[in-house]
Amino acid sequence: QEKLVESGGGLVQPGGSLKLSCATSGFNFDIYAMGWFRRAPGKASELVAAISSNADNSYYIDAVKARFTITRDNDLNTLYLEMNDLRPEDTALYSCAQSQGPLFNLAQHSYGDWGQGTQVDVTS
Repeated sequence: QEKLVESGGGLVQPGGSLKLSCATSGFNFDIYAMGWFRRAPGKASELVAAISSNADNSYYIDAVKARFTITRDNDLNTLYLEMNDLRPEDTALYSCAQSQGPLFNLAQHSYGDWGQGTQVDVTS
């Protein structure tokens, strides 16, 4: 049974940093692309970043480019999202999800079930 458990969220001031982790089990992590999603109150969910199975390719939405970095450790079956220069508009519930294959897809429906998420609040 697939399991994804996010952690690392919290309350941070604008300009601060957080590093999210997504610990996975129950599937062959190293052969699937992975993605980080976020959901903010009153807004549609969005794919924030994605990474291919071998980490050769990654994707970011424009709003987080140069501030967020997605990485993975295939030995530890763990996905990460390092977030720097956080802004109030980054406030959301962040969740990870498994893609359908080794190459990431930008369509949300191509990802499996999300983890329970970790809350990020950026406020002064």
